Amino acid sequence: MKSENFKIKKSSSLKLAVVACMLLFCGSVKGICQNEEKTKSAFGVIERLVGSRVNEFQLSIEEDKKSKSDWFEIKTDNNLVKIKASTNTAICYAAYNFLKDIGAVLISWEGTRIELPKTWPKYSKNGDTPFQYREYLNACTFGYTTPWWDWKRWEQEIDWMAFHGINLPTAMEGQEAVWQELWKEYGLTNAQLESHFAGPAYLPWQRMGNINSLEGPLPQEWFFKKEALQKKILERMRALDMHPVVPAFSGYVPKAFAEKHPEAKITELKSWSGGGFASTFLLDSKDPLFKQIGKRFIEIYTKMYGKSNFYLADSFNEIEPPVSEHNKYEELSNYGSAVYETINESAPGAVWVMQGWLFGDNKEFWTKEATKAFLSKVPNEKVMVQDYANDRYKVWENQEAFYGKQWTYGYVHNYGGSNPVYGDLNFYKDELASLLKNSNRGNIVGYGAMPEGLNNNSIVYEYIYDLPWTKAEQPLNDWMAKYLNARYGQTSESVFHAWELLLKSVYNVKYWETRWWNDWAGAYLLFKRPTIKITEFKGNPGDKIKLKEALDILKKEAKKYNKKNLIQYDLIDVSRHYNSLSIDEELIECVKAYQEKNIAKGDQLFKQIEKQVLETDKMMSGQPLNNLDQWVKSASDYGSSAEVSSLYVKNAKTLITLWGGEGHLNDYASRSWKGMYKEFYWPRWKMFLQALKKASVGNTSFDESKERESIKNWEINWTKNK
Repeated sequence: MKSENFKIKKSSSLKLAVVACMLLFCGSVKGICQNEEKTKSAFGVIERLVGSRVNEFQLSIEEDKKSKSDWFEIKTDNNLVKIKASTNTAICYAAYNFLKDIGAVLISWEGTRIELPKTWPKYSKNGDTPFQYREYLNACTFGYTTPWWDWKRWEQEIDWMAFHGINLPTAMEGQEAVWQELWKEYGLTNAQLESHFAGPAYLPWQRMGNINSLEGPLPQEWFFKKEALQKKILERMRALDMHPVVPAFSGYVPKAFAEKHPEAKITELKSWSGGGFASTFLLDSKDPLFKQIGKRFIEIYTKMYGKSNFYLADSFNEIEPPVSEHNKYEELSNYGSAVYETINESAPGAVWVMQGWLFGDNKEFWTKEATKAFLSKVPNEKVMVQDYANDRYKVWENQEAFYGKQWTYGYVHNYGGSNPVYGDLNFYKDELASLLKNSNRGNIVGYGAMPEGLNNNSIVYEYIYDLPWTKAEQPLNDWMAKYLNARYGQTSESVFHAWELLLKSVYNVKYWETRWWNDWAGAYLLFKRPTIKITEFKGNPGDKIKLKEALDILKKEAKKYNKKNLIQYDLIDVSRHYNSLSIDEELIECVKAYQEKNIAKGDQLFKQIEKQVLETDKMMSGQPLNNLDQWVKSASDYGSSAEVSSLYVKNAKTLITLWGGEGHLNDYASRSWKGMYKEFYWPRWKMFLQALKKASVGNTSFDESKERESIKNWEINWTKNK
């Protein structure tokens, strides 16, 4: 009996021990599962890049309650890449930083180079950033680049954002579905809304109160497609611990709404940017309808897309506020408080985000007193000013770092998707180093780039998004060596020297100011509507001699790489930029020759220009992103019927050429693309130069205004041509 009792007791103890072990194991598994669940989205981003090798990455998130800023720790051990970080986005940045450091991967708009080693080298690195937020995407990007993007393309871009540590992306898709539902609640008919909404490529400027109805109507299928798309975009961004900035009401109402509510205080504003656009209508902030509409918009938006913490509202983008002179500051403070209160009451705890562009664009109106008044009734932590034009304006310095409010520092870099080769890496480095040392920087919480257009000068964005993690302490040459090794797979002294020359010739230009030469847009003279005034042009920025030196080296070195290597893309980039600068110089001389009746010289230059234009256009076959056909096809494919596709194509072609209105926006979004040189830019100049020659030969006066009007009519027909 004793023996049996002993056995029974022993068996019970064993069972208890097994149960205890199982509980401990399950608890451990639960911990692992919880961590896997937390890092699931980062795992997905890395898997889409490296495939099954993602199983060699061990990811974990550890929250640091003492710090709001992101950090990471990464090391390799026993062929595992172990990453600890504060968020999913920080994990993705750490993984990409590691892969780039070892020369295995470079991700860019032009393509991704990936060549993973069989085993991971020994590696250890810690990183953090003083910036809680890294911002990205201008409100205008949703017209100049993304209108025809599907989910596949957006997924690629969100992955790119994650790998570059971006956690404050602007997310403007899908809002028209909310506006449509809202305005219908206020009694507007389908016909009235059809005459209100702008065409798809022009929606950013309607959202900011600059235009109405331009190049519309907006097809109903657009509302459905973009609603479904935005749901996917926001779900993915939020899963990656990003903070998407979504739209809010800034005061603009449809014309039909203004007519329906004559009792409301609504101001019809002057036509934007030189005229020719339909009027826009701004509801006064003190009118009871302001908060009522604003709150209802957020209610519908939240129901459709879920809760958000950051809301973008810009009441005065390139528009002077309609305030009285005698009560200016009080009225400005009322506008600011109305926008804030609307957001705060319908989304408690959320932050009002505003673009700081207006303060630099209209310095005469936005004095310190005016800006201070506008922000005065908003709590410091409930507003964020995105001061993103520091490659042009020093708003934060002039506005005393926004009087205690949260703000972010950054650059536009790209305007209109126009793509000359430029940027200023040393400037970005020196500016950030100076900013971090400046005791007057105020309540700065973010950093980044807010380009109007994408798919160009990717080195600029690669560098800008590394800077907040290196705190501008890494020597530029060291960064460049790793970048080139990752981009090309191997490098050499010659290749490195070519890029040193590029830093001194094109990547030393922080803003391509001559795109607005003589108050007319266009990246190069070739891209501007022709005029005899080009003889007064003083020259494009940069150093063309050093650029030619870099180009000669790259031509020689590129032969040592395979045809798919990104050095071939960069060679085309440098070549088309150099050619465009040369064409500009030749155009000036050709106009001078015909004016001086030196017909032989003019004809020689004419043939030379035509040859170079056509060669450049043909050469750009190697840049599928820089392609007119691709842009037009993506617009056409986005439509589900011939009628809708036709409207989308006209939007796509008009935006990058005529733009719209009667002001000077034509050629603002000019593109250095295959197809544009041959089919649009050269035919205009050809017509112009032939007319100038004819006047010289016939000894008659040249009617420039008549010729430019004729060219404009040709442009209009070009946008309609399918």
